[in-house]
Amino acid sequence: MHLRIKNDWFVDEYGRRVLLRGVNFTASSKLPVTPNSATHIKTDFMDHKDVSFIGHPIPLKEAEEHFTRLKHWGFNCLRFLITWEAIEHRGPKNYDTEFLDYIEEVLKIAGEKKFYVFIDPHQDCWSRMTGGDGAPGWTFEKVGLDFTKFHGAGAAWVMQYRYDPKDPKAYPPMFWSQSRSQFGCATMFTLFFGGRDFAPSCMIEGKNVQEYLQSHYIHAFTQVANRTKDMNHVLGFDSLNEPTVGFIGLKLDGSNINFNEVLGYNFTPFTAMTTGSGYSQKVPYKKITPFGLKETRREEINPKKVSCWLKGRKDIWKHHGVWGLGDKGEPMSLENDYFVERNGEKINYFRDYLSSFICKFAKELRRINPDTIVFYEGPAEAILKGEDVEFVLPDNMVNAPHWYDFMTVGLGRFMWMLNYDYNKGKLLFGGNAVHQSFISQMAALKSMARKFSGGSPTIIGEFGLRYDIYKKRAFKECKSNLENAWKIHCKALSWYYDALDASLLSSCQWNYNPENDNLWGDQWNIEDFSIFSRNQQTRDWKKDIDSGGRALQGFCRPHFISVAGTPLKMMFNMKKGTFFFAFDGDTSIKAPTMIYVPKIQYPKGYHVEISEGTVEKNEKTQLVAMTIHQNGVHNVRIKRK
Repeated sequence: MHLRIKNDWFVDEYGRRVLLRGVNFTASSKLPVTPNSATHIKTDFMDHKDVSFIGHPIPLKEAEEHFTRLKHWGFNCLRFLITWEAIEHRGPKNYDTEFLDYIEEVLKIAGEKKFYVFIDPHQDCWSRMTGGDGAPGWTFEKVGLDFTKFHGAGAAWVMQYRYDPKDPKAYPPMFWSQSRSQFGCATMFTLFFGGRDFAPSCMIEGKNVQEYLQSHYIHAFTQVANRTKDMNHVLGFDSLNEPTVGFIGLKLDGSNINFNEVLGYNFTPFTAMTTGSGYSQKVPYKKITPFGLKETRREEINPKKVSCWLKGRKDIWKHHGVWGLGDKGEPMSLENDYFVERNGEKINYFRDYLSSFICKFAKELRRINPDTIVFYEGPAEAILKGEDVEFVLPDNMVNAPHWYDFMTVGLGRFMWMLNYDYNKGKLLFGGNAVHQSFISQMAALKSMARKFSGGSPTIIGEFGLRYDIYKKRAFKECKSNLENAWKIHCKALSWYYDALDASLLSSCQWNYNPENDNLWGDQWNIEDFSIFSRNQQTRDWKKDIDSGGRALQGFCRPHFISVAGTPLKMMFNMKKGTFFFAFDGDTSIKAPTMIYVPKIQYPKGYHVEISEGTVEKNEKTQLVAMTIHQNGVHNVRIKRK
């Protein structure tokens, strides 16, 4: 198995254009296995150097079950999560070789099961200690921070500290994302991407903090690259999951931040820095009301005046003159544009910092394997808003933005009649308008490849649906009425896949997680996005491979896999069971065109019509092979019997 890039398509060894229909594997990989580090379990993280991730994403003994199920559901690609912490948690350059051995074995099995794979160096909000996952705990000590103080100082919202079982609303789903703008995460990402410019005196072992952090991150993933360099099915690496700007490009007073789009606490860089340094600040809190997003209160953050800086270590931002103290000892901003201008010129995060990091990452990994494809997550939000962004990338890159239906995610119900258009910045009314908006947003994300990477392929690296919407109603209903329980979920997913199909986009749904349960979801910050759960599994997988699946009809749908020619159009009507596919055939390609036709959509069988060529159906593998004898446009129609 081997894929290469040809213009805007992945192409296999036979010359066929390939659609990657994949899944993120898995959310559990964010967390150590030993000790059990699910985010509802209290911890002070003091054992961070002694953890083990062996067993995440899956125990080796379960590999056959999970890969068989995913293949049956039509997936041919895995976005394979690995965190920096999993590799280098013991300390700088002290790599967990036992974990790397384990990962190598899982990836070999994935290849044997005919999955294409790309490695996702995953992070959210920098680390587990700042409300997410990703970086090792020792990175904080290196810059002079005490992560045990983050909760008390309001420097991060950490579920392990904040969750109250008597008041579940105290830590609702998606609350973790608040930490991006708070002191811990924002400081670390500012140093990671821009330490050379913004903290020039911050040196670690003779290197500027930016060089130190980036080099350790990259070298950690070269350990994985060394294990996968001879695995043809491992296409390459994402550069960094959902990179965060930190303070870069933001005015200290937040005057260039659109707080009309910020749900929850509205931290400015100044309030984040000063609360993290031991000063209390009043911070506005916004929530969705019948009248829109409104400020409902102002909360005092860090009332006990806890400082996150280790004793004897300099406050980096105060030391560099970003802020200081007034005559009465109160914190005050000294340089509002500190993160906006350098040497009299306005900076651009994507052009000046993220681009250079991705180029460096690609260069180092390609020293090991020159054919490594690097997947990049660019300025998706800016593109959706129609902003002009500079972004420079090397060759052999794949556009891999993320997309979520944020209204549905945020409100916990499918907003199919009322939603928000990120392209136009306005509310949408009516199902047709919402459906078309999803399609246009996906098309806009695809345009990033033409703009930034020479028209390379696009894969939506993450998209998905909360399965706990409507207050977990489906979990109860599926026990008595399985067919109806997931009806609204199937509708939502079908609209998401309609949008992908309209632009002929490869994709990886978030996520498949065997550790998911109805109470704690994906075991991480109360998220519940897994397409599979043991709590929904009622039969042994060898007797019923679908058992445990959630809303299967929403994502188990017909699609082309590989095409002897160029795909032109693909549409599926879930209600009617009609599938249409058009492609410009090329008879010089001798391998057949392959289409996945799942039994769950066609329980009584199906008819295949092709404008020219021969058809071979294999109901066991759920595949249809078509061999054409003429060049030109070919139309394929599939209907239920």
